[in-house]
Amino acid sequence: MAEKIFSRAGGLPRVKLSHAPAGPNAFKRMVDIADRAEAGQLVAVYDKNNNPYGVAIYNPRSQIMLRIISRENPDEFLVEKFLDDRVTRAVAFRRDVLKIPQTSDAYRLVHDYADGLPGITVDVYKDQIALEFYSLGMYRLWPYIEAAFKKHFPGASFHHRASSYTQEMEGFNIKPEAAPAHKTRVTENGVQFEVDLKAGYKTGFFCDQRENRQYAATFAPGRKMIDICSYTGGFGIYGAKAGAEAVTCVELDPEACEMSKRNANINKVKIDVACADAFTYMRQMLELKRRYGLVVLDPYKLVANREEREKGIFKYRDFNRLALSLVEEGGIFVTCSCSGMVSMDEFSFIVRGAAANSGRRVQIFKKSGAGPDHPVAADYPEGEYLKAIWARVY
Repeated sequence: MAEKIFSRAGGLPRVKLSHAPAGPNAFKRMVDIADRAEAGQLVAVYDKNNNPYGVAIYNPRSQIMLRIISRENPDEFLVEKFLDDRVTRAVAFRRDVLKIPQTSDAYRLVHDYADGLPGITVDVYKDQIALEFYSLGMYRLWPYIEAAFKKHFPGASFHHRASSYTQEMEGFNIKPEAAPAHKTRVTENGVQFEVDLKAGYKTGFFCDQRENRQYAATFAPGRKMIDICSYTGGFGIYGAKAGAEAVTCVELDPEACEMSKRNANINKVKIDVACADAFTYMRQMLELKRRYGLVVLDPYKLVANREEREKGIFKYRDFNRLALSLVEEGGIFVTCSCSGMVSMDEFSFIVRGAAANSGRRVQIFKKSGAGPDHPVAADYPEGEYLKAIWARVY
C-alpha cells in the first residue's frame, strides 16, 4: 500500500532545493521541482548540487511546500520502518524517561516537529488516541501511524481531528465518524476530567497545561479564584480541589461550560460557572468592585496567522489589562498565550504594558511553558508556542 500511495516505479518523486532551509521546512521560494509529484506524497529531496538531502512531505498548495521528515538517503528510506521508529522513540520518551503515565493517563504522545513527525500531534486519553493532522501528507499516512501505535497500545481506539482551516489549506477532508459522541474520563495528578474525543477544541483537552495547573493550585488555598477562558474548568477545578475559598470559571462556549460543571461533580467540588464573554464579564466584575486572590487568564489562540497579528496583540493587551485590575492587593496573576507567533519576550512586553495601563505594580516571579511531553525541536523554535507568566500584583 505504501508503495502505491507514496512512491512510483524507480523510487520516490524527486524534488530539488534551490537552497537549503535553516530548519525542517522548505517554502515555495526554496524549491525547484525536478520530477512531477502529487500533493501529499513523500518525495526524495536533493540539494542544488544533486546530493541526497532527505525525504519530505510535499504539498504545492501549502506555503510550506516541503516538510522534511528525514535526512537519510532517499534510496534507503522505508516509510513503515521510519514511522515505527519515530513512534517507538516518542512513546519510550514519555513512558521511560518522563514517566508521565505514573501521574496522568492523558498526555501528548507525538508533538509535531520535535518528535520527527511534522504535521501531526497525537494525544492519548486512557485507552483512546486522538490524531490531529496539520498536513495532507501526514493524513495520508494515518494507517501506518496507527499501526505503529497499536504495537504499544494494542487496545486503543483512534480518532482523527483537523481544523476546518487546515483541511481547506492542505486539501483534505476528514469525514465525521459515524459513531455517537465518545467521552472518556482521565486522571491527571489525582484530578479527573471528562474528555470528548469528537467535539471541543484541538483533541478535546489541553494536556500542555498539566504542570501549570498543578503549580497554580498551590496558590489557591484560602483565596478567591477566577479562571478566565476556562474551557472545561482545568485550572479552576485544580484550585477548588486544593482548597480555594471560591472558584469562578468564565467560558463562552456553552458545551464547555456544561462539561466544567460535570468535571466539578466528578471531583466533588463546587465551582461557579459563568457562561459569558470574558471581556464583558470582567468589566462587570470591575464595576461591582470584585477582586480575586488568584486570577488565571488562558485565552484561545489570538494570533493564528500574520494577518491577525496586530488585532491579536491588541486583544492580548486588553485581556491582560482587565484581568490585572481584578487581582486583589498581593494576589497572584497567571497569564498565558498559546500563540506560536508571539514569543515569550513579546508576551512579557505585552504584560508590562498592561500593568502600566492598569496602574498596577507587577512582580514577575516565574515564566513557564508547556509540559515536558511537548518538547521543542532545536531547529524549530516556533514549536515553543505556550507561554505562562506568573506574577504577584500590588
